[in-house]
Amino acid sequence: MSALSADQQRLRDLASLRRVRDRIDRDYAEPLDVEALARGVNMSAGHLSRLFRKAYGESPYSYLMTRRIERAMNLLRRGDLSVTEVCFTVGCTSLGTFSTRFTELVGMSPSVYRQTQTEATAGIPSCVAKQVTRPIRNREVPPPASQ
Repeated sequence: MSALSADQQRLRDLASLRRVRDRIDRDYAEPLDVEALARGVNMSAGHLSRLFRKAYGESPYSYLMTRRIERAMNLLRRGDLSVTEVCFTVGCTSLGTFSTRFTELVGMSPSVYRQTQTEATAGIPSCVAKQVTRPIRNREVPPPASQ
């Protein structure tokens, strides 16, 4: 394989990864799994996961869950839906998994977040609130220091 064809393959892979990321961004509330995403770009699930992690610093599943948590944060700040309704609205099928991942990324449970952030972001434009309250990506909130 020549250097030119290797570069062309790398560009094709990056274009495929962008399509996968765009699909996750667009269809985050749909039932998505890595195998279905990989089929959509004619790759194996393992190869897609390796390339995605190399390009974006996290696995496709982790990226999907981060998108879902970001959307959940927005819905919880609105305050008109219960935590269970938010969980299913963003595409999660397990309230326990949703709550665990939410707590890992945000540092508090969804119900506590809903109570505290509804007042904290009152009067702030939603586009600013989204940026300020975005969950930490690529690293979880550190556990509280024991005393």
